[in-house]
Amino acid sequence: MKRREFLGWAAKGAVGAAALGLTACQAPATAPAGTPKEGEIATEVEKDSALPEVEWQMATSWPPSLDTIYGGAQVFAERVAAMTNGKFRITPRAAGELAPGLEVLNVVQEGAVPVGHTASYYYVGKSPVTAFGTALPFGLTARQNNAWFYEGGGLETLQEFYKDRFGVIQFPAGNTGVQMGGWFNKEIKSVADMQGLKMRIPGLGAKVMDRLGVLVQVLPGGEIFQALQTGAIDAAEWVGPYDDQKLSFHKAAKFYYYPGWWEPGPSLEVQINLDEWNGLPEIYQEVVRTAAHQANAIMLARYDAKNPAALQQLRDEGDITLLPFPDDVLKASEEAAFELYDEFSKADPDFASIFKDWLAFRDSIQEWHGLAETAYLNYVGQER
Repeated sequence: MKRREFLGWAAKGAVGAAALGLTACQAPATAPAGTPKEGEIATEVEKDSALPEVEWQMATSWPPSLDTIYGGAQVFAERVAAMTNGKFRITPRAAGELAPGLEVLNVVQEGAVPVGHTASYYYVGKSPVTAFGTALPFGLTARQNNAWFYEGGGLETLQEFYKDRFGVIQFPAGNTGVQMGGWFNKEIKSVADMQGLKMRIPGLGAKVMDRLGVLVQVLPGGEIFQALQTGAIDAAEWVGPYDDQKLSFHKAAKFYYYPGWWEPGPSLEVQINLDEWNGLPEIYQEVVRTAAHQANAIMLARYDAKNPAALQQLRDEGDITLLPFPDDVLKASEEAAFELYDEFSKADPDFASIFKDWLAFRDSIQEWHGLAETAYLNYVGQER
């Protein structure tokens, strides 16, 4: 099989699987026309005796108990192994094993670990540009993020930045979909109630909360429950019902807010040290791209499938109060977010350049989605 044929088939396999909602270990009963079976792809790789055996350890920001977000790293690794017939093996490791959960980019950048799976906005202290790889407050939904990455030039732009700033190449490899606003130990009735609140929240959302008087803390997922339960923090956000239930947040706080305006569609990333990437055969690089694309699609599908039942269980089993953020909190947060973007743009030419293109894309796609999709969802939502 020629390399071009393999790459085309590999890409078709990923897109086909994502469209059918397949997990990493599932295969369609009837493969799409022109798509080789997984074993056929692996056999063709195996025939090329020049292809090396590669084994990498992957640092992640997640505890394995969070099977959906940690599962993004697992799906990626499984697909890489399957498409190379086991010649290229990646082993995901829990947060804290190879690196603390909030330092994955650091160890990949240093070359101490070849690859990581993390959220780029954990590293806004290095550069606010990293937020574009995950989410900006009042930014893009998951679909809109993917449209910007894959068709709007966003991924190429960010890859150039990561290469120059960190010596890393990254690929979207997961998305949680729109998140909840988090768990609070008191009711939030106005912006005034945010003053002095100790809250776990990362990324640019943390900087916005800081402007509202919140005392921000950044904690990895595995440490949030204890901090919330002991009163070390008053509020915390993570992802949504499925993960929040697993982390037992409903046992430590009563008020559950929505929406997570700081993360309307946050992406997760596979980050690879550039020297390690350049050392891979081209065919392995194409496998990585394909595996990351599939992990990106599968994580979002899993969260969308799991969150509804988890939310119902939280409501049935827990003494919780589900509430929207008050309008004045949303308005103040949005104003603070765009003031922050203006400041970043004045101080950081890289942020200014990317933000200008990102904002134009955001305005255009949100006008379209607001016309068609939002109107539809609002209508069918009234039926319930």
